[in-house]
This record gives sequence, C-alpha cells and structure tokens, in this order.
Amino acid sequence: MSSQRVLYGFHAVTVRLKTAPESITELHIDARRRDARMRGFLERAREAGITVVESDDERLSKMSGGPRHQGVVARVTALKPRHSLDEVLEEVEAAGEDTALVLVLDGVTDPHNLGACLRVCDGAGAHAVVAPTDHAVGINATVAKVASGAAETVPYLMVTNLARALGEMKERGVRIIGTSDDAEHTLYDLDLTGPVALVLGAEDKGMRQLTRKTCDALVSIPMAGAVESLNVSVAAAVCLYEARRQRRAAAAAAGEGEDGLH
Repeated sequence: MSSQRVLYGFHAVTVRLKTAPESITELHIDARRRDARMRGFLERAREAGITVVESDDERLSKMSGGPRHQGVVARVTALKPRHSLDEVLEEVEAAGEDTALVLVLDGVTDPHNLGACLRVCDGAGAHAVVAPTDHAVGINATVAKVASGAAETVPYLMVTNLARALGEMKERGVRIIGTSDDAEHTLYDLDLTGPVALVLGAEDKGMRQLTRKTCDALVSIPMAGAVESLNVSVAAAVCLYEARRQRRAAAAAAGEGEDGLH
C-alpha cells in the first residue's frame, strides 16, 4: 500500500506545512491565483523550503478528486501514528492540566462526518478520537479537507476490538458514556469533569449492542423540535462542549475557592 496521500485546500495543507513540512513531496497551486491568501500561503511554503509547482485547475481537480481544492494540492508521505491510546492517556495524566476527554465513534463511515468530528475535537480540546478498524472510515483526502487541519492535530486511533479498548480505558479510570435516544438521563444530568470517553454511534444504526453494553452510562441529547436526532458531528459538538463547559466551570470554582472568593 502506498505511503503517499493527497491533501488539498488551504487549511489542511497549511497545517501540514506547520507540523511536518518535510513530509510534503509535491506542492501544486493554481497558477491563476495571485490574491492575498495565496500570496501568504506561498510565503509560508517558501519559508519551509518547499518547491511549488504551478498547475491548472484541470490537473488540480484530477489530483484532489474534485473541484473543491481552492487552488492548493499537496502530495505528502503518510505520517506514522503519533500515539497509541495508552500513550495518549499517559500524556494526559502526566500533564496534570486536564482529565482525559475522548470521542469514540462506533460505525461512522462518512468521511465528511469524520472530518467534521475531528474539527470539533480540535476546537473542544478532546485528546483523541477512537474508532474500530472495521465499518469505519479512515483518514483520506476528503476527511483532511473537511477537518481543516484537525486531521493533523487530533490523534485518530483505529482499534481492532472497540469493546476491549473501552475496557482498557475503564481500567485507567475513564468513564464510558454512550449516547442513545432512549436513555433515561440527559447529557446535562451527568458530571463530565472527570476522565470521560463519549461514545456516538452511526446515524442510521446507533451504537452496536456490545458497545452499548460496555458503557458505564447512557445519555440522550434533549430534542425540543420535530427532528428526532442530530448529525453525528453536531451531536459530538454538543457533547464535547458540554464537557468542556463543565470543566471550565469546575476550574473557575476551584480557583475562586483558592483565592478565598465566594
């Protein structure tokens, strides 16, 4: 299997320029673009020592698999996985600045949904995304484009046995919280300030039964309108940002206590 893949779009390629410029083997741009955004991008590429190839829209579209390349396409060598799940959790524990916050996706196969979830995770400060190797999408050019750089910053860990991985997280003190429309409690009823893995299933089928049984608790997202469920990336955003809100509130309360303020 080739160790090369394609990244396209300003965000995805710019993040690779920042994090691993040596991995870029070819960088193609639309020769017609000379706007400020492109000039800034080219300056960054020159600073990184990357040779730029001027190409036309037809070639860029062929390389990226469609017209949404924004005039920027790069061939890159695939980066080695930066983390195992154990390493991620150990780093969080060692830092001591936060408790583990992990998103688990059980059966998400749409690359647009995965890309959006990665982007949400980056914004909410999640430490990793975990998914099974079967019945799940991997990182590809579409995922990287939708993620707007987050595919480079958020560890995406594909495991052969998801239930076992959840069990290993439990052994490390991580509480496994699954989402289900029929759950007795809502997301807002739970304390999410401790180490937590939030589990979301595919939009059509939800979590698999074994995954559901492995969860410590199930919660629902309250729905006030006519629709019955949210897109998985939107649901991920609701859950992760509620966890982040609770953590900020807890940290602020602890800070006030230390300062003697009430």
